[in-house]
This record gives sequence, C-alpha cells and structure tokens, in this order.
Amino acid sequence: MKICLIAGSGSLPYIFLKSAQEKGEEVFVVGVRHVTDIQAHETLPLGKVGSLVKTLERRGIKHIVMLGKFEHKLLFSHLLTLDELAVRILRKSPDKRPQTLIKTMMQELESMGFQFLDPRPYLEDILAPSGVINRVRPSDSAMEDGLFGMPIAKALADMDVGQTIVVKEKSVVSVEAMEGTQETIERAGRIGGKGCRVIKVARKNQDFRIDVPTVGPQTLELMRKIKADALFLEANKVYMVDKEKMLRLADKWGIAIYGL
Repeated sequence: MKICLIAGSGSLPYIFLKSAQEKGEEVFVVGVRHVTDIQAHETLPLGKVGSLVKTLERRGIKHIVMLGKFEHKLLFSHLLTLDELAVRILRKSPDKRPQTLIKTMMQELESMGFQFLDPRPYLEDILAPSGVINRVRPSDSAMEDGLFGMPIAKALADMDVGQTIVVKEKSVVSVEAMEGTQETIERAGRIGGKGCRVIKVARKNQDFRIDVPTVGPQTLELMRKIKADALFLEANKVYMVDKEKMLRLADKWGIAIYGL
C-alpha cells in the first residue's frame, strides 16, 4: 500500500515511518515548510492544500496519515498564503477549532477519493499502558491530584480546548489552549512552583487520525525544570514518543509516570 505521511514536528512521524516500512508499506513523506523535522520527499508551504492534492494525484497515492505537531496558532500567521482549496475548506468549517478545521479538510479530501488512516496499528508499542509505567511510584498526594484532574482534563479535551492540564493540591494551575503543551507546563511552573502534576488525555471520542495526544523527553525536561513530580497519562490513548528515553529520564529525575 502507498501511504502519504503528512509530517508535523516531533519524533512521531519518524516512528510511524520506520514501523510502516518494516511492515512493507511504501511511504511518501510530505513536509510542511518551517514545521516538519524529518526528511521529506516533498515540502510544501503551510496552507497549500491544493498543491498537496496535485502531488498525491500525480503519484497515485490515495491513503493519507497525518502525524506530528501542527501548532494551531500557525494558521493565523499564514492566512494570506492559503490557496484556493484551503480557503474553501476554511469557509466550510463550522468554527476555527483545530479539530474542526482538520476534520473539514479530511472530509473535503475524502470527497475527492482520498482516505485518512488510523495510525495506531503502526504505533501500538508506544501507547501508555495502565498503572505504574516507570520505577517511580506517585506519592499519595500526587495520586489524589491525578484522580482529581483527570475528569477536568477530559471535559476540557472534549470541548477541544486542549488535552493537557497541570494541577497542584487539587487546584488547576494551568490549562492548555492554543499555545501548546510545553508553554502550558512552563506557565504552571511560574504560577504553582514546585510539586505540580501534569495530566495528558485524549478526547472522549478521539479520532486518532487527528491531533493524537503525545508526550516525550521534552515534556519531562520541562517538568524537571519546574520541579513537577508526576505525569499522568490516559491509558491506551496517549503516545509516549522516545519511550525508553522517557522511562530512563523519569527514573533518573524522580518523576512518576502513571497510566490512568
């Protein structure tokens, strides 16, 4: 099967690429200028959806996977560079929330005969398991914060606000919105100080073809910086990028990782 991988930033596209190739798939990587980290066969400016369609049609590719980080705020800095198809998608979208925009784009491309694939069959090994994930167990107070924050994080994710919150002593310190996970954690450090707990979830009806929730070593590095002591992940719903490195760093820095 020929698959087009539309790659955002981060390691997740590379992990998918490697796994798909090992399974015998032919993967054509399309990068987004100033966003994509991995080497791409073709790189397009943000907003050139029509150019993407022409590339896929020229190469006879019908299956698409989107993975990696695409900051929502990038859209608003590139409105003047949108091509005709991108403008049509923007006008059709009921609102400008990230999930809605991407779903509208997917629907438009699917009406042209393309199919967006769920990448989970290629990424099962890096999904967060349930329970204690590394050698550090959460303290009793950390577990209380995790259980307190999980339903709040789920509710905010379902409203497409963001998929990460930071709590401390059963108070919500910061909430992810358009700025992304990393800035959310940094802001929590400035507000809450030592002892914060980070919670990452998926939406209730998460479409894993869109904006999959991920954490990685950079998440832990920021948690170490703000002296956070626990990371709670929704089990079987959040990807752990560079998982072995994450576990090694979490053990070294005394940060508990737990699947709820």
